[in-house]
Amino acid sequence: MAWVETVSESFSARHELKEARDAESLLERLERFRARLGSSFTTVPEGVAVVMHPSPLQLGISRPWLPLARAVTAPSARRYVAGWFGADEIHVLAPAALERRASKVPGSREALQLAPEHEFAHLVVAANNPSLPPPFTGRRLRDYVRWAWHCEGAATFFSGQVRHLRPALARRLREGSKPSFPPSARDAQLLGGTVYSLLERGAGREACVDLATSLDPAGPNAALERAFLRECSEVESDWRDHLRALAAGSPDAAPAARMPRRTQVSTGSAA
Repeated sequence: MAWVETVSESFSARHELKEARDAESLLERLERFRARLGSSFTTVPEGVAVVMHPSPLQLGISRPWLPLARAVTAPSARRYVAGWFGADEIHVLAPAALERRASKVPGSREALQLAPEHEFAHLVVAANNPSLPPPFTGRRLRDYVRWAWHCEGAATFFSGQVRHLRPALARRLREGSKPSFPPSARDAQLLGGTVYSLLERGAGREACVDLATSLDPAGPNAALERAFLRECSEVESDWRDHLRALAAGSPDAAPAARMPRRTQVSTGSAA
């Protein structure tokens, strides 16, 4: 099957000819998403290539890191590892393939259709954190693993996937051991975004941007304490309440993160 290219102002898409209409719609969506992120982040990439793969097999062959990342991800979240990012490019399943990948549980289709936004958000976070990949080599790879909850969490939060992942969250809380805080690399794809959604409830979207655009030299716990202005153990308690409320489908039932009064601002909504 011959591949063709569709171009927009900030993106280009490579895809099969039969996906031309889907490619146009996707690039329009990414342009709008890029504009929204541009209102919050200092640096937002342009000239990004979007490669739309017709099957998970072809995507995995093209991006060898992806099958490994999926294998080490908690089973409840593996379905949503549906793309990868590199220097100035993102690789994703084509919309029809994402549709086929979705389960019948509420939110699965919506979360998967946001996979391109998830991968582009990775590029935005990396553009504002030079120590993070791409490329996935040496120290950058080590930093990505150490800060997986930060990288994947920001991508999940800013892409808008968190609100669609309730069934997967509920499954994760039923299965396996108690999640660590901050979430481990195994849980980063699914649970990392909930750290950001908790922060947004307590301190607003700007605080989430601040967290996403800086890596504290002292490590993840220090970054969380700086973002929430509280001891990590206190943030963890609120986070676990937040997780349970999200999994139950009642995110407003859990208390917002108890931020010091001087950090309170009006909250926004995730992209």
